[in-house]
Amino acid sequence: MATSLEVITGDIWGIRDSFDSVLSDNSIKFEREAGFAIQILTKNDYAMKIAMGNRQSVVDAVTNLAAIGISLNPARKLAYLVPRKSEICLDISYLGLLDIAIESGSIKWGQCRIVREHDLFELNKMDELPTHKYKPFDKKELRGEIVGVYVVVKTKDDDYLTHPMDIDSVYAIRARSESFKSGKSCPWTTDLEEMIKKTCIKQGYKMWPKTERLDQAIHYLNTDGGEGIQMQEEKDITPPAKPKLQDKYIKKAIEGILAGEYDLQSIIDKYELNENQLKMFTVALPKPVEAEDVSYTPE
Repeated sequence: MATSLEVITGDIWGIRDSFDSVLSDNSIKFEREAGFAIQILTKNDYAMKIAMGNRQSVVDAVTNLAAIGISLNPARKLAYLVPRKSEICLDISYLGLLDIAIESGSIKWGQCRIVREHDLFELNKMDELPTHKYKPFDKKELRGEIVGVYVVVKTKDDDYLTHPMDIDSVYAIRARSESFKSGKSCPWTTDLEEMIKKTCIKQGYKMWPKTERLDQAIHYLNTDGGEGIQMQEEKDITPPAKPKLQDKYIKKAIEGILAGEYDLQSIIDKYELNENQLKMFTVALPKPVEAEDVSYTPE
């Protein structure tokens, strides 16, 4: 009879083709990540028990790390496989989120820091680094309670973007977490500072240049990742994009204008026209008749 290790190893190596098919970062190699995944699970008896009870969750977690483009390399501390709610989940650290943001081209550099009550923290000009002074070797008790957190990043244009959050705002988001409200062990109880930093990054990244990989990573953490941080969606007030008018309908539209069914302006208001399409309309349609000059000049 196959051992748990043999079963899980077979499951992981069995998804090599699907792993490669969804891979978003070619620097991620299946052989290495499969080895890391097996190593993580074999070092934790409880995790292996959960993996055996829900083998599909292991397959899903390893596939997701390929799609998101993050490594399980323990030396880098970017991502982990952790047991949550009777399944194995891919957990991305705050360092992992910053790494994805950098590697996907959203930012050039970034860091996230906790602010305590005896620290000096001040925002400066919009495109400058904030001021954060404290004694790094002081015990946490001397620095005081956590009062906030901030993430600062450097954009491709060499500008700095800083997003600060007071701790009450962070805890308000925590209060919406189903896992935290359950009262059971969850990331909010086992890794509080990590979750505070992740929350700040998830809020701050909304102002960064968008990339699909970073969006996917944060969406995964909020849903399948099991963290239970349900961010409130911001209402999009951007007007909906107009549909493009396909060339094959130009002739029909011109016929409708000539028949008096509608005018050119109504077409422009409803559809997005490119320069060539506008020329097709102007060439095909008669020019407006200029008003006759009836001014009278006395002899």
